[in-house]
Amino acid sequence: MPECKSEVLQGTLDLMVLKTLESMGPLHGYGIARRIEQVSGNTVSLNQGTIYPALLRLEQRGWVKAEWGTSETGRRAKFYLLTPSGRKQIEQETENWERVAATMARFLAPTN
Repeated sequence: MPECKSEVLQGTLDLMVLKTLESMGPLHGYGIARRIEQVSGNTVSLNQGTIYPALLRLEQRGWVKAEWGTSETGRRAKFYLLTPSGRKQIEQETENWERVAATMARFLAPTN
């Protein structure tokens, strides 16, 4: 049976992108997508139709900013970097996900 790649749960992609930029520094969209796939152990697969709308949304919210630069292959690319507002958002999103994970853990391992 082939291994099935997970669909990204709504709301998780923003945090994955923000955490990737926090740990890696400025990256272009393709680099962000590949890093998320790598960190997930290839259980998450992102395409252009997923990553670029997310980056645009994060930029509109002021959590990332974009600057044009040159990629490692010499092509012109938009590089995304975390803003101070984005760093604050990481803290809020992390707290939210820790709360959700703790709640789900109670359902997955009931004490009764």
